[in-house]
Amino acid sequence: MAIGITTGLGVTTALGLAAGGFAYASLWPGSQLFGSTLIAPQRPGELALTFDDGPNPAFTPRLLEILASRDVHATFFLVGSYAQAQPALVRQIVAAGHQIGNHSWSHLNLARASASQIEEQLSRSSQTLEQITGAPIRYFRPPFGARRPEVLRAARRLGMVPVLWNAMTSDWKNTSADSIAQRLMRKIDRLERHGRAAIIVLHDGNHLDPVANRTPSLAAAAQLISRYQPTHQFVSLDSWTQ
Repeated sequence: MAIGITTGLGVTTALGLAAGGFAYASLWPGSQLFGSTLIAPQRPGELALTFDDGPNPAFTPRLLEILASRDVHATFFLVGSYAQAQPALVRQIVAAGHQIGNHSWSHLNLARASASQIEEQLSRSSQTLEQITGAPIRYFRPPFGARRPEVLRAARRLGMVPVLWNAMTSDWKNTSADSIAQRLMRKIDRLERHGRAAIIVLHDGNHLDPVANRTPSLAAAAQLISRYQPTHQFVSLDSWTQ
């Protein structure tokens, strides 16, 4: 009996460790266990602004005005179905000098998706974005950061670099711009002390509620630019991948 109990506990422990390892590899932005992704290089003083879950007809144009007024370029990871509904706004993002990335077709958790779903989510979104912009899509960010080996392989088959992050907060539900900005500043400053650049994530859209208020995120972006532009360089992802 004791042997059986011990064996059972051992199996349970092993399964728990395996589940924990899968969760880490599939969701933690810094994990490279399922394959390499772009996080940020050892280039302190460089910041890459990225925005997820757009395009949003109410808030993306306001964000574009903020970025233009400060001469800062960013990467917009767009949900394909939203882009299909707002092609003129997608072209406006590109015309302003920003990069476009694939954020899947419908913001599906790809770590739990079948191989056929993964292929459809990525290829349909890229095809739509390329038809709208007339240019290849080079970057991909998995929704929620969720991935498994097939997700990263599918992205690379489509010619895309998987991009994660190392500076993000829960800005999509935080109603205080000051709180969002301060939390990100602490992360950015800590990364710099460790000799690293920062890929910053904010949201100009919301995959659950397209009319959700994104004003705090936009205001936080403006605060970050005001804080770091005098001393840091806002860079494009291309500067780290070419």
